[in-house]
Amino acid sequence: MLPELSIEQFSLVSNFLSFAVATLAASSLFFFIGPGVNKRYRIAVVVSGLVCFIATYHYLRIYDSFAAAYALERTGDAARYIASGKPFNDFYRYADWFITVPLLMVELVAVLALKRSESRTLLTKLVIATALMIALGYPGEVSTDAGTRWIFWTLSMVPFLYTLYVLFIELGKALERQPEAVRGLISTARVVIVITWFFYPIAFAIKTLTGLTAEGEVAIQIGYSIADVTAKAGYGLVIYLIARRKSELEDEVSGSSLPDAALPA
Repeated sequence: MLPELSIEQFSLVSNFLSFAVATLAASSLFFFIGPGVNKRYRIAVVVSGLVCFIATYHYLRIYDSFAAAYALERTGDAARYIASGKPFNDFYRYADWFITVPLLMVELVAVLALKRSESRTLLTKLVIATALMIALGYPGEVSTDAGTRWIFWTLSMVPFLYTLYVLFIELGKALERQPEAVRGLISTARVVIVITWFFYPIAFAIKTLTGLTAEGEVAIQIGYSIADVTAKAGYGLVIYLIARRKSELEDEVSGSSLPDAALPA
């Protein structure tokens, strides 16, 4: 059962969901254009655009579902939002994560431009681990039993921690072979992943411990929106900067330069 929300609380969640839609849509358009990126790294930036495009669609559905799940009730001069009887569909969020989270790993591996065999090995590990992480988290999210929620939270943390191991240990070896000028950006991309991803299990645990209160619902929806925008649009921007910098380095080595028209203002 959804908690009762004040007008201010309902508007705050709606505004953040709207912000997520606008930011992800604009980011998708920018990444699809991908100015100043050589063909070798284009796929990484295009995948960034695809991630934001998919997230835009799902956030539109989340926004519509949230709005439909509440009805404005007026009692005298007072007004509040109460559950309309229509369910708030959280599956849209998990459907989005199940598709986009593995693609975030594709972005990172693609922009590194490693040997094909090395890229294939890393992608296999990362894609399977992240997909499993999301799949195991969903049964716990939709359950109202605390014990069931904790079981699936624990199970989903296993591939989550394994993903971090691959990113920081195995991928760290490949980082040493990257141009020095982009190593800092690649490290930043991994840090963005860690900081944003840790919000999800923490929010899941808080919701399990405290139950569904109005303040908790608002905090979680706003937190998810900020984390998703950062993990997709913000992370995609770092991937773009890596691709752009590596393209510039290659152009400098080859003695060529991009025409002014290809550079963003």
